[in-house]
Amino acid sequence: MALAKSGSTFAEVMGELKKGKYRPAYFLTGDEPYYIDQISDYIEQNALSEEEKAFNLLIYYGKEVDVNALNVEARRFPMNAERLVVMVKEAQSAKNLEKLEIYLNSPVASTVLVICHKPKTESSGEKGARLTKMLKQLEKIGGIKFESKKLYDNQVPDWISKYLSEKKISVTPVACQLLTEHLGNDLSKIAHELDKLLVALPQGTTTIDTKQIEDNIGISKDFNRFELTKAISERNILKCNRIINYLAKNAAPLPPIISTIHQHFVRILKTHLMANSSEADLARALGINPFFVREYRGAASKYDIRRTVRFLSMLRDYDLRSKGMERGTIDDGELLRELLFYILHY
Repeated sequence: MALAKSGSTFAEVMGELKKGKYRPAYFLTGDEPYYIDQISDYIEQNALSEEEKAFNLLIYYGKEVDVNALNVEARRFPMNAERLVVMVKEAQSAKNLEKLEIYLNSPVASTVLVICHKPKTESSGEKGARLTKMLKQLEKIGGIKFESKKLYDNQVPDWISKYLSEKKISVTPVACQLLTEHLGNDLSKIAHELDKLLVALPQGTTTIDTKQIEDNIGISKDFNRFELTKAISERNILKCNRIINYLAKNAAPLPPIISTIHQHFVRILKTHLMANSSEADLARALGINPFFVREYRGAASKYDIRRTVRFLSMLRDYDLRSKGMERGTIDDGELLRELLFYILHY
């Protein structure tokens, strides 16, 4: 019997699957659905041939599944195939999911049980506690519990670069940062947009730059949150005003803009506190590509530590106002112009 693989990484799980090694059970959970979908989709598409799927691929959905019946179905033997694949999608909605322990106490060697569990709060509450015994049994029989974790914002640029690199395409640091600012940390959304971009690229393209992003994804390479913080770093008043006018005209949501500016000044503060650090150490602490270290050191020379701390406090107030607290009748555009006026002139 294979050893349990609690805490397996995505690469480890996929590495086994691509070698044709299937575990008796998989519990795929966590708040990042992208990796859960990647693993379950691979099993669904590759564990059986097209001819075998008709009788040997059983897919259920959490709201509809009867776990008692599922315990019986999982004991079926495959028909003219090496294995039976039993998959439960949206398993967080299933009632009495912990009762799968009954099947896991004496599993069938030819069955591959896949549980796709995408919780919001279930994993930390009473429901999560009820699954503990079942999960211990799953691991005892050599199954895999895989937890898919959300990436931090500062991890997304590296993820984008790696995703494209695997497809033999590079991306410039500025283009990568632009994608990150626009798409956030939803990996499914990012992968979808990148795949669309790759299809649209001219044949023979090996590098993605800002123009290709603007042409194919619709993100302005000149008027966006990333360019705004860069203009703030340079104290370029004209450029800042052009960008905020564009953002206001296009009804860009204000809270994410203020959040981006706040993060920018947090990085400027860290740059002050790590003034004697190497470029590599500073880039790692700021969570940025080393390409951008020069910008933050330049920004630190224009915004001393006293002003940086004051702006961080002020940004917290503007964040609350952007969400409707004590803002009066001022609209988003005017609130953003007011904020930038204080940053650039005081």
